[in-house]
Amino acid sequence: MLERFCQNSRDLGLIKDGDKIIVALSGGVDSMVLAELMLRIGVSCVFAHCNFQLREEASDSDERHVRHYAEQKGVAVYVKHFDTKKYAATHGLSIEMAARDLRYGWFEQLRQQLAYDKIALAHHADDQIETFFINLLRGSGINGLKAMKPINGHLIRPLLWASRTQIEDFARQNGLQWCEDATNAESLYLRNKIRNELLPVFDRLFPECRKSVLRSIGYLSSENELYRAMLQNRLATIIRLENDVQTIDKQCFCEENGKQLLFEWLCPYGFNTDQIGFILRAMEGNPGKHFLSASHQLSMERDILQLSPIMEEISCEALIDSEMREIQSPMNLRFSKFEKDGNFVMDSSLEVALLDFDKLVFPLKLRKWKTGDHFRPLGMKGSKLLSDFFVDRGFTAHQKKQTFVLLNADGSIVWVVGQRIDDRFKLEPRTNIVYECHLIG
Repeated sequence: MLERFCQNSRDLGLIKDGDKIIVALSGGVDSMVLAELMLRIGVSCVFAHCNFQLREEASDSDERHVRHYAEQKGVAVYVKHFDTKKYAATHGLSIEMAARDLRYGWFEQLRQQLAYDKIALAHHADDQIETFFINLLRGSGINGLKAMKPINGHLIRPLLWASRTQIEDFARQNGLQWCEDATNAESLYLRNKIRNELLPVFDRLFPECRKSVLRSIGYLSSENELYRAMLQNRLATIIRLENDVQTIDKQCFCEENGKQLLFEWLCPYGFNTDQIGFILRAMEGNPGKHFLSASHQLSMERDILQLSPIMEEISCEALIDSEMREIQSPMNLRFSKFEKDGNFVMDSSLEVALLDFDKLVFPLKLRKWKTGDHFRPLGMKGSKLLSDFFVDRGFTAHQKKQTFVLLNADGSIVWVVGQRIDDRFKLEPRTNIVYECHLIG
């Protein structure tokens, strides 16, 4: 397994000479094997452990196990405690999604603080398969059935090729100790039902089923990339944009696959599948009809469809100069700036944005998000439409309505308030002055 790990990491460019890597170490068998393999191939790394405080003593036991292993190996370990239940309730998220947000947010902040290159996660082949069936049973299209990538920005997944059985065999053969999460054996959640009940049936009926599913996932991932590129090209050729209003000729949706094209155009703006079905049928009737999502209005004229933002969504604004300390409208924010010295510690809370003061141009502007807003999420190299960011995070219509953005004087987004800063304004090792924005209540 060690040889395969080395070969795969080298072939895919996951680990390069000189890389400094944070290994996400939960204490479970997957992450313990990942940590052991990283150390055996001589990677310069540290461990990062999240205590989500969800399983009382068991959570603390996992933390103790990770600390003990790190001490044995002589590797630094960073531990973060989260009030996951409170965060989930505050942000209207499931516990699973809340833990994901907290985990990834802290990992990236730690990576920046330490000036490390990558974050290694222990996802493996069985995780891919389980996620595939979860999305299949929920009715996902090709975008939901595609695989996790071995490398995504600063995140790497060096074990995606390995099965859970291979990982456990390696752990036993090498005397590794790990923590068992008792809830994994319970079929209370969909993932566990798939793992404990559905997949064993497939294994009995089709012994090679897991290999076949992984092969299909690979095909779907490649096909999805091609489909997305073709879709964007197609929309670019048929959308006429004037200010914030998009116009498309009706006839574009009368072609084969017109419903799918209409869905891909309108879904990022909050229109659901049922609405899109109504819209498609209404195109055969009289003009003048209007359809609303939480943020947009679709107007149906004789030969065209026009999509425009609901203007009240962007009516609340405020300007912030470099000396302002607090605002209470349209939302409560506090501001401060200070020198970054040796005692500086990153705050991982999503309610706090830590920005490089020298990259900002004042006055900053606070307003509600609007159509076409895009930014570069922390840890990513490319830009992303804010509407796509909302879709990825499963935002409800109410959450979208309440979302504000903080803008630089040049109009670029600095912070999606309470969610994610823009990568271009993050703290660097050379940062001298930190500008802190704190969301209050």
